[in-house]
Amino acid sequence: MTIECPTPRHEDEVVLLGHGAGGRLTAELLDRLILPSLSGEPGPLEDAALLPGYRELVISTDSFVVSPLFFPGGDIGSLAVHGTVNDLAMRGAWPIALSVSLIVEEGLALAELRAVMESLGKAAQEAGVPVVTGDTKVVGRGAADRLFVNTTGVGQRHGSLHPSAALARPGDAVLLSGPIGLHGTTVLSTREGLGFEGDIASDSRPLHRLVRALTPYGPDVHVLRDPTRGGLAAALNEIARDSAVTVEIEESAVPVPEAVAAACDLLGLDPLIVANEGCLVAFVTADAADDVLAAMRSLPEGAQAVRIGEVAAREPRGRVVLRTLVGARRIVEMPLGEQLPRIC
Repeated sequence: MTIECPTPRHEDEVVLLGHGAGGRLTAELLDRLILPSLSGEPGPLEDAALLPGYRELVISTDSFVVSPLFFPGGDIGSLAVHGTVNDLAMRGAWPIALSVSLIVEEGLALAELRAVMESLGKAAQEAGVPVVTGDTKVVGRGAADRLFVNTTGVGQRHGSLHPSAALARPGDAVLLSGPIGLHGTTVLSTREGLGFEGDIASDSRPLHRLVRALTPYGPDVHVLRDPTRGGLAAALNEIARDSAVTVEIEESAVPVPEAVAAACDLLGLDPLIVANEGCLVAFVTADAADDVLAAMRSLPEGAQAVRIGEVAAREPRGRVVLRTLVGARRIVEMPLGEQLPRIC
């Protein structure tokens, strides 16, 4: 018996919240409805795209609808900058310019808007990237949820660093720059008043300086990806699919903070699917893995970097396998839909 995901197939069907979660429903919506309407050859869905005719320039755009607007460790303003800077960095690029567009709901307190914009400006200044253009729209009460932010970034790739989700190879080591689950559990706890936000904070931060530290190992760095929506599980599944490889990770090697583990146990969540905003996963050649780890650990944003697995030469391809604490193996599935809505 075949069970299919509830993706819209007829005009009377509707978009579900889960179609924006970064999992299987998102992939189906893109593949069956959005991408066929656009020109261009299909290929790996990267965090940022090369600008046609400008081989070293990349562009990325993202919209931020996080609820609440403010949370421990960040807010929608700084998150918008960090998210776009990081998407550029995952293609090996240094940010050179940002645009910022706002959709503001009538009734939003000017003090809150000012706080968001001051945070956004500070984050851009600290990342060393200017905001060069933008747009502001105001919609009626109930037409949006207080404030949505869209940022578009242009970056320039470092000469030797050309990572892609399609370049993972058997034998590659899988590295993780820091602990997982902090952003998603912090935002959810703040939104629902669960109390965990007193023990944790979002890991939202820019990663382009961490990526720049990897440039001496450029040809050995095959893939970079920040595990945001859908968490580490979604990121690894996307890489396994686009590179047609099997990824194996060790449960004991994946760093999960104690407070994140406690929150996930209470809520029935898997830390592997919880969103992150300040860590990256890197696929590098086995020979370079120790040197790359040392380079990552030399910076604050990579101080807790660890090796969590490798790419195996086995069938079937396009699969992620977790070796559990008791020595068993289980398949890590691509998340289906939205368990933590409005995270970014």
